[in-house]
Amino acid sequence: MADSELQLVARCIRSFPDFPIPGVLFRDISPLLKDPDSFRASISLLANHLKKTHGGKIDYIVGKGPGERGPWPPRDPQGQPFLPPRPRPGGGLDSRGFLFGPSLAQELGLGFVLIRKRGKLPGPTVSASYALEYGKGELEIQRDALEPGQKVVIVDDLLATGGTMCAACELLGQLHAEVLECVSLVELTSLKGREKLGAVPFFSLLQYE
Repeated sequence: MADSELQLVARCIRSFPDFPIPGVLFRDISPLLKDPDSFRASISLLANHLKKTHGGKIDYIVGKGPGERGPWPPRDPQGQPFLPPRPRPGGGLDSRGFLFGPSLAQELGLGFVLIRKRGKLPGPTVSASYALEYGKGELEIQRDALEPGQKVVIVDDLLATGGTMCAACELLGQLHAEVLECVSLVELTSLKGREKLGAVPFFSLLQYE
């Protein structure tokens, strides 16, 4: 991993205490999207990792579309926000991840396959549910988006609790696709999201507690 490129990426991540609620430290990637050199560096780093790890074995990059936000902040069994005794990083899987997937796919010369929340995709679909603050949410993918046995990588901007990433893996399993790896720009390690992915390999450029 090129240190100079990683520094370009890291300097564009801002921290906002007590957002969206008190006790949460939010990692903001907006400056990265604003700066073309830093954004280009993030795509280059992710692409180089995938090239070295998988070579030409990847068929498609998969990502969630606008508005697919995961549960944040985490909730306890009574539905109350779970906040640790000191500020923790916060965020969710939302439309920002959609900005990375197609760019990464283009960098690798691959197509991009879209996952969206229920009711946003036309035609026959398959779905998988994930936990929300109250109840459940659902993600969908078009039934003909992938052929059995095709190899894919899931990309998002941030891995927090891992709920929607896990649901995405489940969706792709229903289509009998092979998930080679999940990747993200930022990982919030204290939330242990990668543990939900089980045996699926995971890679992130930047890690925060």
